[in-house]
Amino acid sequence: MLQALDPAPLPDDAIEIARIAGAWGVKGWLKIQPYSAQPEALFSSKRWYLQPPEKGPQPFAGTLLLRVREAREHGGGVVASIDGIDDKDAADALKASRLFVSRTSFPTADQDEYYWVDLIGLDVVNREGVALGTVRELLATGPQTVLVLDASEATADGATKTVERMIPFVSAFVDGVDLPARRITVDWQPDY
Repeated sequence: MLQALDPAPLPDDAIEIARIAGAWGVKGWLKIQPYSAQPEALFSSKRWYLQPPEKGPQPFAGTLLLRVREAREHGGGVVASIDGIDDKDAADALKASRLFVSRTSFPTADQDEYYWVDLIGLDVVNREGVALGTVRELLATGPQTVLVLDASEATADGATKTVERMIPFVSAFVDGVDLPARRITVDWQPDY
């Protein structure tokens, strides 16, 4: 059933951006649940990479290349037609599989806009040059995004422990993001 899909290596810069929710219609279209409310990365690439679900039935092994015929937004998600998937059974067989896109396929971000994936791993320092930690993840809290940092602190007995620090990712606190230098400069103190 999935023989029409080609095995392919997962690109080094691949980012997981969605999961397949199942079939959409009877002609093999896929219903896709993107992880982002703005799924432009799905639309900017005609080559998606598919890996089996992390848990549950494994409909295939390794990575498969999906060649996108058409993709569009539909009902809070995305629906797509893929070469080699031409019926409902073939589409349903891929349910819960994970979709990846090469980072180089993402649309160019506007000035002062960043993809979260590009911020993870950046070092955060304050205006005085004090290291505050490394971005572990970002949280969407509704009105703003929050940087979640892992930072090292000395304990009373001289050992080192990892602590979590949170900084709102808003212009009032973020002075600048330097992606080539892998650094974010903030107006924040270690004891906040």
